[in-house]
Amino acid sequence: MDVKSFEDLIVWQKAHLLTLEIYKVTKEFPKAEKFGLISQIRRSTASICANIAEGQTKSRKDFLRFLDIARGSLEETKYHLILSRDLTYCTEEQFKMLYELSDEIGKMIYGLSQQLRRLTHN
Repeated sequence: MDVKSFEDLIVWQKAHLLTLEIYKVTKEFPKAEKFGLISQIRRSTASICANIAEGQTKSRKDFLRFLDIARGSLEETKYHLILSRDLTYCTEEQFKMLYELSDEIGKMIYGLSQQLRRLTHN
């Protein structure tokens, strides 16, 4: 797998899109959540991108570890999305769009991990 930059990875591009969308949606959250849920969901979603970016510069084995961390941050983000919906901080439409994008990113991280595992064992 020959990638010049993390920005070339479609999974990173999708995760970055998710991060941008999270920032847009959370602008409308109650101001009281500035240091609570807003901060947490923004941090967890940005962590997905950051771990993919950092991992891409490492060995295959280390990249797999960074992808595992990215997947953990993704699951954390998904929980924050559920909480945001249940607190009615976002609309059902916003929730569905963000959650479906999260699911897609999860599948892509899994697929990339599988590909790296195959390359590592060859």
